[in-house]
Amino acid sequence: MAHRVRWLGHAACQITTEKGAVILIDPWISGNPSCPIKKDDIKQADLILITHDHFDHLGTDVPDLVKSTGATVIVQPELADTLRKAGVSSDNIVHYGMGMNIGAEAEIAGVKVIMVQAFHSCAAGTPAGYIIILDDGKTIYHTGDTGVFDSMRLFGDIYNIDLALVPIGSVFTMNPLQAAVSLSLIKPKVAIPIHYRTFPVLTQDAAEFIDLSSKKAPEVKVEAIKPGQEVQI
Repeated sequence: MAHRVRWLGHAACQITTEKGAVILIDPWISGNPSCPIKKDDIKQADLILITHDHFDHLGTDVPDLVKSTGATVIVQPELADTLRKAGVSSDNIVHYGMGMNIGAEAEIAGVKVIMVQAFHSCAAGTPAGYIIILDDGKTIYHTGDTGVFDSMRLFGDIYNIDLALVPIGSVFTMNPLQAAVSLSLIKPKVAIPIHYRTFPVLTQDAAEFIDLSSKKAPEVKVEAIKPGQEVQI
């Protein structure tokens, strides 16, 4: 079996490892016009990773998803406080309810998660991305909402990234050019563009990103999948 990475629209992603662990990232399900599933369709989640607290990432479903699945939530301490006020038990928040911060690591269900920086804005804490190391060493990088930054090169050097999930929509994140350049820094084997098309103000298709990526990072395979589709690694 292979690991499966499914795009749920916008920045929401679902990773299912070959051993059956399920990781949700920014599960904005209810109210997400590009999400092909409903909250009740999610029957299992071992980990929920939140990059920051904007409505299109934190959403409103996390408390219910935690209650229905027992998932552990990885967030920063300030956002942990927000989730507790929303009804999430400290028992379901990483590191004894304290949360964690940039550079920290947690290992749950055979999966290592490292929180890394992102350049964006938020109300509580700071924006983040995640390096996810699966049980066989395969590595996924969800950049979070960010502009391009040169330290992405370090993540590629340190972690040998197999798949990167990169926003291309502009306005609130990297535009197609910045996202293509980010691939030349990260050097993943495969990239999936995310955070586009959801709203009229965002970039509406991946064509420009695909073209620019072929020039800026020709060694990277771009998989421009539709919401609900998945890539195996």
